[in-house]
Amino acid sequence: MRYPDEIEYSDKYADDDYEYRHVQLPREVFKKIRNRSNELLSEEEWRSIGVQQSLGWKHFGIHKPEPHILLFRRPLGTNPRTGAVDVRHLASDEKMP
Repeated sequence: MRYPDEIEYSDKYADDDYEYRHVQLPREVFKKIRNRSNELLSEEEWRSIGVQQSLGWKHFGIHKPEPHILLFRRPLGTNPRTGAVDVRHLASDEKMP
């Protein structure tokens, strides 16, 4: 496993519904959450370990072979200052009935 010296952020990438990025934690930061490495972190939890991102990002997945890599996404059209989502961009599984 390759751990960076500090938190590393990928470039953003997108599909038709979401914007994505992954965040790679250094060994010392990962040690703080190692016992939770199979659980998704709340925004409060990932911010408390030093991950810094604009509003609207959700930790949605774990890269099993490398659990020190956190996977994030947010709906396209999310306002990065408020975290509010333009409903025209919501994925069909997130729209209200």
